[in-house]
Amino acid sequence: MLTTHPFDDDKLREECGIFGIWGADTASAMVALGLHALQHRGQEAAGITSWDGRAFHTHRAMGHVAGNFDRDDVIRGLPGHVACGHVRYSTTGETALRNVQPLFAELSSGGFAIAHNGNISNAMKLKRDLVRLGSIFQSTSDTETIIHLVAMSKYRTLLDRFIDALKQVEGAYALVCMTPEGMIACRDPLGIRPLVLGRVGDAYVFASETVALDVIGGTFIRQVEPGELVIVSENGLRSIRPFGDVRARPCIFEHVYFSRPDSIVDGSSVYSVRKRIGAQLAIENGVEADLVVPVPDSGTPAAIGYAQQSGIPFELGIIRSHYVGRTFIQPSDQVRHLGVKLKHNANRALIEGQRIVLIDDSIVRGTTSVKILQMLRDAGAREVHLRIASPPTRHSCFYGVDTPERAKLLAAQMNVAEMATYIGADSLSFLSIDGLYKALGEAGRDDRAPNFCDACFTGDYPTHLTDQEELEPSDQLALHGERVVA
Repeated sequence: MLTTHPFDDDKLREECGIFGIWGADTASAMVALGLHALQHRGQEAAGITSWDGRAFHTHRAMGHVAGNFDRDDVIRGLPGHVACGHVRYSTTGETALRNVQPLFAELSSGGFAIAHNGNISNAMKLKRDLVRLGSIFQSTSDTETIIHLVAMSKYRTLLDRFIDALKQVEGAYALVCMTPEGMIACRDPLGIRPLVLGRVGDAYVFASETVALDVIGGTFIRQVEPGELVIVSENGLRSIRPFGDVRARPCIFEHVYFSRPDSIVDGSSVYSVRKRIGAQLAIENGVEADLVVPVPDSGTPAAIGYAQQSGIPFELGIIRSHYVGRTFIQPSDQVRHLGVKLKHNANRALIEGQRIVLIDDSIVRGTTSVKILQMLRDAGAREVHLRIASPPTRHSCFYGVDTPERAKLLAAQMNVAEMATYIGADSLSFLSIDGLYKALGEAGRDDRAPNFCDACFTGDYPTHLTDQEELEPSDQLALHGERVVA
């Protein structure tokens, strides 16, 4: 199985990408193309479900979209003008075919398929209650709780049962659901996870990012608003808002790292925001140096912004191989360390004897930074000043991002000076939380009413964390070992 991220053990990973289309003659082929564009959001598994007007058809597989959905026989086996798809990355829980989405069930009203980006923070409690009432779960994914809640609801129409289910869940979700009656797309009331609406020809399209619309020649219409349900059927498109007015708090890390630079998130170009983040980083944390070097590829736009603001030349001092997947488990530490250079290699001719400003998007465990700093030292860099294009990541995410437990987050265990020593940098600085908000066009963070979910930086979680709050401290590690995110 390949991976998009060269250092796959030390990055925050978005867990899922979703894509749905209604009204296209080649719906499944369109979904496959859209999932290709969303592959960076999940690389462990992929699935597509289609509806041909009579029956649902599903193909799910471990691994990338390419190799699983680029064969004619697979696409021909997914007929119909309606389809939805999913790319998945799980947390440390089970990686198995039974958790690959879209999930499908036959309800009393007919077939029901669901693709979910996010994490339900009271899923464990809901599952216990549902099992007590007789539900039989087929997966360990939190998404399945939604299906059971819909099935158990006493409301008459499927839409009302679906809304009833959503009102019982906490946390983050962007959903695309397929039923014989139509397609439903929605976001949680805070809009933590992204979802956009577009068109290609006469077909309506839903996707986690606008870049998935671009790849199929689609047109962006607007984002699905926080707390909005958009229903597409033979009668056209309509929108309802069953949750009332809630102040939105979309995930700020979409701008820092998760979304592709060529996407538009909340009306802003991700690439432009990342350049502004880099410029703000230079304003806050300037240093005398000869070159600005990004950690490819995630640090590149911020490094360009830093270089433009500081006047220090931007150079590709680290070269990334684009043809490397996960390295096999090596027989010794020495050989395992050499495997790092299969993925990234220092451009010695450029950086030898130079003072380097190294730009990366974040520090999680710190293992990546240690390796890269040593690589630059070995290549003859005279000084290495590490600048991080986000605030310190001190808290775990419970809204659908694969974050280590807090004990493994370097910034939760050390102050900045200690981190610099551990990593081996001549100096280390992070973007301030106010600086991040400024790069997004805000005056700064309003602590009384922040406009984004930034809990990974601040610990300010915008929803209840029922499953976490119910655990005894001794159970914390068990949760992280068992939790599987959609």
